[in-house]
Amino acid sequence: MFETAELGRSIAKRTYRAAVPHLRADLLRAQNELRLAEDFSVIVVVNGVDGAGKSETVNILHEWMDPRYLAAHAFTPPTDEERERFPTWRFWRLLPPRGRIGIFFGSWYSAPILQRAYGRTSEHEHAASLERINTFEKMLVDDGTLLLKYWFHLSKKTQRKRLKTLSRDPKQRWRVTDTDWKHFKRYDDFIQVSAGVLRETSTAEAPWTVVEGADANYRELTVSRHLLRSIIRHAEETARTRRGRRKPPPPRATKSSTHGPKQPTILTTLDMTRTLRRKDYKRQMLDRRGTLNLLSRKLEKAGLSAILVFEGADAAGKGGAIRRITRAIDARHYQVIPIAAPNDEERARHYLWRFSRHLPRAGHMTIFDRSWYGRVLVERVEGFAREDEWRRAYTEINEFEQVMSDHGMAIVKFWLQIDKDEQLRRFREREKTSYKKYKITKEDYRNRSRWALYEEAVDEMVARTSSTFAPWTLVEANDKYYARVKVMDATIAALTGALARATRGRRKKKKS
Repeated sequence: MFETAELGRSIAKRTYRAAVPHLRADLLRAQNELRLAEDFSVIVVVNGVDGAGKSETVNILHEWMDPRYLAAHAFTPPTDEERERFPTWRFWRLLPPRGRIGIFFGSWYSAPILQRAYGRTSEHEHAASLERINTFEKMLVDDGTLLLKYWFHLSKKTQRKRLKTLSRDPKQRWRVTDTDWKHFKRYDDFIQVSAGVLRETSTAEAPWTVVEGADANYRELTVSRHLLRSIIRHAEETARTRRGRRKPPPPRATKSSTHGPKQPTILTTLDMTRTLRRKDYKRQMLDRRGTLNLLSRKLEKAGLSAILVFEGADAAGKGGAIRRITRAIDARHYQVIPIAAPNDEERARHYLWRFSRHLPRAGHMTIFDRSWYGRVLVERVEGFAREDEWRRAYTEINEFEQVMSDHGMAIVKFWLQIDKDEQLRRFREREKTSYKKYKITKEDYRNRSRWALYEEAVDEMVARTSSTFAPWTLVEANDKYYARVKVMDATIAALTGALARATRGRRKKKKS
């Protein structure tokens, strides 16, 4: 794997000095065009052998390019806050917007390589982590990101010489740590693991570029030239794709949308006549609130987090159901995130970025009033997302939720459904109530004409994203009392299950 990066390649100082002015000018020009076009973002992943010139090359890129539009992130061991989320969370929140370049120094590869080289993870666990990385990178690339991955390599002999030289230099010895020498003693293990990682994660969408790191002139020109070519090529490909892509047609009425669906959907099978008497509702809610409060305190003590997702028809009672949950929980341990149309900052990144920022810490709960499912609902029906975008979103969402679940987060998802007559009644009731008028807009009435289109979208959404680790709970919400109790019961069941799984997991660890 690394034989071609141990050939002793070098570039003479005269050649290097002659090339740098033109290369710097071209890099700045490409960076400026990228910034103005805002068609895609660039992520540069920097990994490799200690002492191979990674930090020096990152510094050169900062020197040669406009640092206002280039952000470098060096990753040390995760903080307590980062450990409380899934492994890629800290990378999600640092994704650069379109038109910008982000350098990830260390990246999502460092931990899997380190853990496997020291034998702290099994072969199966290591393979699973690489599969997760490939999926994560594919999500970025599918969204248009240019992902460039550079592996800086040194032979064992060259690395030893490099570390010794730096250690003897009073001005440079700070750069060599005890950890560097500790890793060097396991050089062969690191190289074996790293070679496997590069083989498994060098994909057509995001291949690795191995850079021989012994000669500074060579590695700096090699990386810079490759970066320049890649940005220019990706800009040209993006422009061609954009010219050849037709604007998605606006939603139009179909036979199913004007005369009702031809076949039953998951929503048409719901029994919308379910009700609960007021006195029974009060009694049951009092009991559920006590149970949920106790569970939330156990969740906090166990260091487990929970995510509640609320989707549903307009005026179906999402806000009311959320308020009944939050009344039972300590306000310090939950956060409600209302989701509206994305702003400019959010549109400039992957659609999942704005949700990843709000994922809860250990022992806390985040409640999303609408969520990432907007991609396969409103964006699909209203034509805000292309068909290829919302179709691949099912896989992306499942992976997003799988990663959260694997990290121990409980995920509870609700779809609240009402029929058209009940919706119209609630619209008119809101219009008559001074403090509820703001909830009704022209869009709410317009959406009613697309009822069947939304119904079909919900049917596919449930079919493709209701998993064992994050199932959908469909709530018959014509009667608010019945709906609120059903939401409470499902929440209690999910949190109880999460606590039981965590207890079993701890027992298994103790036995092993």
